Amino acid sequence: MGAPVIHIDAPDRFPMAPEGGSDIFGAQISPVGQALGLTRLGLTVIEVAPGKRGFPFHNHLANDEAFIILEGTGTYRFGTNEHPVKPGDICAAPKGGPETAHQIINTGDSTLKYIGISTRNDPEIVEYPDSGKFAAMAIWPGSSFFDAHLRVVARREDGRDYWEGEET
Repeated sequence: MGAPVIHIDAPDRFPMAPEGGSDIFGAQISPVGQALGLTRLGLTVIEVAPGKRGFPFHNHLANDEAFIILEGTGTYRFGTNEHPVKPGDICAAPKGGPETAHQIINTGDSTLKYIGISTRNDPEIVEYPDSGKFAAMAIWPGSSFFDAHLRVVARREDGRDYWEGEET
């Protein structure tokens, strides 16, 4: 188990953006839940640069999420709607189809800082409505999406026949 009390800025941060940078994505991620030793509850501090997004627009089929805005201003995309957000706002992202897809965009002039809280049901399927992709993953015994035991990111049309490669 990790320490039962840590400061919000204590965990190491890592960048969340495509390799080589991006005009759209740019965030720093701090896995607070892991530092605290939490196993069934995700808790992450996300800092998003002005004009950027931390994650693609997505929805979860197995996990609920919520976001608490700490600093800065932005726009919360949820389904087909957009909502302005500011410090003190709490955004819900329940599991579900594309109608629950969500994304936080920093529309302000300073860093947007928020806490992401989530259930950690495993395995998980995530859909990305803007790009038509999905991700299927079984994280355990890994600790995150990036070191998942099984992970595939694909489009539906990339699918294989059920019997492919099997002896018939």
